[in-house]
Amino acid sequence: MKFSDFILTDAIITKLQAKSKDEVILEMVAALSKANGVPEADIVGVTDSIKRREELGSTGIGRGVAVPHTKHVSVDRLVGAVAICREGVDFDSLDCEPVNLIFMLVSPPDRPGEHLRALEHITHQLKDDGFVRFLKQAQTVEDVLELLNEADGAASA
Repeated sequence: MKFSDFILTDAIITKLQAKSKDEVILEMVAALSKANGVPEADIVGVTDSIKRREELGSTGIGRGVAVPHTKHVSVDRLVGAVAICREGVDFDSLDCEPVNLIFMLVSPPDRPGEHLRALEHITHQLKDDGFVRFLKQAQTVEDVLELLNEADGAASA
């Protein structure tokens, strides 16, 4: 699995406006909708589904990173978004630190294997301190895409 398999270019946000966890989730789901990854009519349903997943335990995994995700019947394929929040936002992270980098995944309920492989790919790449540092500093969508493509190339090498 590669980032290029699920991250939608039009759902990459380099200047996240959200100031709270709930706002982050809504802004990112809306971006997925604008990128044709989530039907507009289901923005609220997908947002609520991700919030319910967060109630089970925060996906703020530490080091300024969160990976909110859900399975939802409104999507027909695995879709993902990336957002950078320069100021940081409280995400109830495991290390109690603000989050600056967010990867979001939404997948169909009948494809749990794809969902897990995408989560594994993200978490594997996030172990690379350089990758995380450079992504947090990315200024443009092109910068983010370049870093994701480099990570994909390194993963397949």
